[in-house]
Order: sequence, then C-alpha cells, then structure tokens
Amino acid sequence: MRGLFWTGGAVLMTLGLLSCTAEPEVARREYATYFKEYCAACHGSGGRGNGPAAAGMTPRPTDLTRLSANNGGVFPIVAVMNQIDGYRSGPRAMPEFGAFLVNDRSVMVETAPGEFTPAPERLAGMADYIRTLQTP
Repeated sequence: MRGLFWTGGAVLMTLGLLSCTAEPEVARREYATYFKEYCAACHGSGGRGNGPAAAGMTPRPTDLTRLSANNGGVFPIVAVMNQIDGYRSGPRAMPEFGAFLVNDRSVMVETAPGEFTPAPERLAGMADYIRTLQTP
C-alpha cells in the first residue's frame, strides 16, 4: 500500500510540474504573436526600436530590451503597463492599446516587492513578455 501511495504521489507531482511548465510556454508564444502583430512594426521583432516603421518616427521607438538596464536592473513593470495601456499624460507617439488589452479576467501583478495589484490579463501578459526581451 505504501508503494502505491508513493507512486501515485510521484505521478501527481510530475503531472503538476508538467502543467506548470507547459502553460507559461503557451502564454509566451501567445504574447509573442501579439507583440509581432501590434508592436514589431515600430519596436522591431526583437524589441530594439528598429522596426520598419521606426525610420520616420521622431522620437524613435524605445528599445524595449534595455528597460531594466536603464532602471537600475529592475524591470519597470508599472511604467510598462501604463505605457501600453495609455495611462500616460502628455503627447505620445505610441497608440493606446487599452481597449484591446482589456478583457473580463484580472490577474495579480507584483508591482513592487511583496505588493500585488490587479490588472487585465492581456496587459500583464504583454508586460511580462516584454520582460523576457531584457538584455544586460
């Protein structure tokens, strides 16, 4: 009986780990597709600000790969979400994507160490995808 218990537990733990690792990869591909569709024309496919539409833009699109490096090594999650969603005052060249990113589901986003804020799932997902583009 004890062997069956341990075997069953090992199977459940393996299934749990597989489900944890598969979902983030699916989400990453989904947000990579959104990035390509909505952001790459200006920011480039790698997020460096060198997309085909960037040549005639003033100011040039931001190099999204350097956000953490330009912020003391900390990814500026709140500023990124604000920029994407259009919560910024003053003139801006970047279109607002708030209407596209809003859906019925909210997720909790760590906006500072130990502080969590609800945000639309797509907005949080796009910001998290941009986090994956960071270079030292």
